[in-house]
Amino acid sequence: MNSKLQDILMKYLMPIANRVEQQKHLQAIKDGMIAVIPVIIIGSISLLPTAIMNLLGSGPVYDFLAKYINVFTYAGMFSNDMLSIYAALFIAVALAKSYGICNNQTGATAVLVHLILSGVSIEGGLSIAYLGASGLFTSIVSAILSVEITRIMMKKKLFIRLPDSVPSMVGESFATLVPLIVNVFVAVVIANVSLALSGQVFPAFIMSVLAPAITTMDTLPALLIVIFLTQLLWFFGLHGPSITSAVWASFAIAYGAENMANYAAGLPVTHIFTFGLYYNILQVTGSGLTLGLVLLMMRSKAKSLKSIGTVSIVPSLFGINEPVIFGAPIILNPFMFIPFVFGPLVITVITYVAMSSGLVGMPIANPPGFLPPGVGAFLMTLDWKCVVLVFVCLIIMTLIYYPFFKAMEADELKKEQQA
Repeated sequence: MNSKLQDILMKYLMPIANRVEQQKHLQAIKDGMIAVIPVIIIGSISLLPTAIMNLLGSGPVYDFLAKYINVFTYAGMFSNDMLSIYAALFIAVALAKSYGICNNQTGATAVLVHLILSGVSIEGGLSIAYLGASGLFTSIVSAILSVEITRIMMKKKLFIRLPDSVPSMVGESFATLVPLIVNVFVAVVIANVSLALSGQVFPAFIMSVLAPAITTMDTLPALLIVIFLTQLLWFFGLHGPSITSAVWASFAIAYGAENMANYAAGLPVTHIFTFGLYYNILQVTGSGLTLGLVLLMMRSKAKSLKSIGTVSIVPSLFGINEPVIFGAPIILNPFMFIPFVFGPLVITVITYVAMSSGLVGMPIANPPGFLPPGVGAFLMTLDWKCVVLVFVCLIIMTLIYYPFFKAMEADELKKEQQA
């Protein structure tokens, strides 16, 4: 990679990346969506008995699970089926913290606004149809709207201020009362205007408006752009996923939650791009799928590369590859630019084709992160062929890295001999 191209990328790419990283709303959405992942994992665990039943088909274990399936999946009703409530809370708290106005009422206000916008009154209660995955984008609106209204009112000092002698909890409650009233009023107006003008509840209206973007994100071109930008940012020393996930995390989590809901209901699973797919296949063993590179370094004749490979192997098995990224280094290393940035694009194409063709199962769960290669992929799809896919991808990436590694090794050996 010549210095001219490097200078051009640094000149035009870095300012954009820095702006995305510093944009409060995008970062709050990213942080809130990541915070909701443990709730999704709980929902995934409660889905496992249904998946086991589908695998078995019949038998005593099947009969036992079928008898108590409502007990085993009970937690799912209060996790995945109400996922957008938790998302609204976490996003609001993250955004309020960035403004320095976070308090005990921040999350509660966002949840109340979200329930007004998303709840559907039915005979005998409240429908939760739009409180799950289908309400995730409304939760973003609810969180940002509630925090921004509160921030503006606090800035204009439009709140009740009690004397300092009053206990802080009481003073805080009264201080948030007026912003809460305004938030509720605005949410009620939006909900009723949506019904009056579009004939749809607000979440359905939002989904219809965002339909083109939602559909586009779950495509091969979108995945290739996400992976390419992530790798390119890493190459220049910026934490790629931390920046790009501000844009794609909400879509990936929504797709994953919808897949789980469809699978539990016996409906077709249609989405490929999920949070689990990103970390358990497309970036397994870390950004750039560097496990093969680490193994090559462990057998290197160059002492420096061998020592870095030895130190990096255990973290790499659990998806932590910063030691090799910063230690080799991969960052700004002309030998590693092509395999590290473009190699994962090959893996993305292979994975997408394998899943879209039905060769391997699509994601039906969201396993915890930082699992060894293949483990997360199996828990995500319950398909043994997906484990094979992971190792095939790692082998392909090793072959892609090999010639560039040998060139880097020869250069390193030359330096060591000169030293």
